[in-house]
Amino acid sequence: MNFLQVIFRGLWRRPVRTGLTVLGIAIGIAAVVALVGMASGYEKSVVDQLDTIGIDIVVSNMQGGIMPKAFEESVRDGIASMPGVAEANMTLMQMLSVEDAPMMVVYGREWDSFTWDQLQVIEGRLPRDAQENAVVLGKLAAEVLGKKTGDKLQIETGEFTVAGIVDGKSVLENGAINMALPRFQEVSGYEGRANFVNVRVPEGTPDERVTVLCREIEAKHPGLRAVRAREVVGTSQGFRMAQAMSWSTSLLALIVGVLGVMNTMLMSVFERKHEIGVLLALGWSRARIMSLILCESAAMGFLGGVVGVVLGAVTLAILEQTPFVRGFLEPDLGWSLALQAVLIAVAVGIVSGLYPAWRSSRLSPSAALQG
Repeated sequence: MNFLQVIFRGLWRRPVRTGLTVLGIAIGIAAVVALVGMASGYEKSVVDQLDTIGIDIVVSNMQGGIMPKAFEESVRDGIASMPGVAEANMTLMQMLSVEDAPMMVVYGREWDSFTWDQLQVIEGRLPRDAQENAVVLGKLAAEVLGKKTGDKLQIETGEFTVAGIVDGKSVLENGAINMALPRFQEVSGYEGRANFVNVRVPEGTPDERVTVLCREIEAKHPGLRAVRAREVVGTSQGFRMAQAMSWSTSLLALIVGVLGVMNTMLMSVFERKHEIGVLLALGWSRARIMSLILCESAAMGFLGGVVGVVLGAVTLAILEQTPFVRGFLEPDLGWSLALQAVLIAVAVGIVSGLYPAWRSSRLSPSAALQG
């Protein structure tokens, strides 16, 4: 019987116990895949949205909360007049409960700004002007709300006509409700204010100059934060909190998996004292005995990792269709995350097997054979 046969024989000695242990690891890994996949999907959705719109710098006031605070329109004028700024416009963004949808992203976009350019009309039309009491829905938002062109839509205290349905070329844009900035300011109680300034710089501007411009904007407008579009998510307090919560929750699940594997391997060592004694008597070194136990626990980790990735992928697919997620982000499960999850599971197996492996190596051949 070779080394691999001994490993698999040990695993299948108690198939139910091994299966439950693998399932415990799989649940922890599924939590990692689902939570990290959601956070990664959010990051990707935001980056895709900013790239699609063509924003170079995002200016906001993130002090005191996760959602940006609103500021006066004069901020936009001050930024637009700065050297190195090609165009600056304002957006008011809120997350609201709209009719039967528990949470929707609603944008008030400055009229005649470049933030409307990427919206490709697939049904109906865009608002005629900044004063029309109309909205356009991203195609996902239209599905979630069950609306078509010409329908009425209640947002806060205002009733709007759905003028059109658009393809925004990104998940966030397709899941959003859009209207002219003055209309949204009025209905939301933010007259004369917005919470984002979107900045474009001249084409070909060096990255170093864009970074300097961000610092100049912050110096001119204390309390505001200017960030290059590609860095928005990484510097976001909300995203950092989401990442921390994702990994903290996953860590708790993995600790449970570690304890489960350790318990299984300890029981296996005690049950196999006679077998280990025979192997030692046949000339197996204590290091090889330790390797045997570690390989068995690593194999359980690997199996748990594979099953966990599958469970996590199924969980993400289900979450993607829920009203709380659809239109906000597209969960991201790439090969890198799947590989990382499996490696974490193998590491969990190895760490869990260290103490049982040490215990097995301390057995005396004569005592083990007598037991």
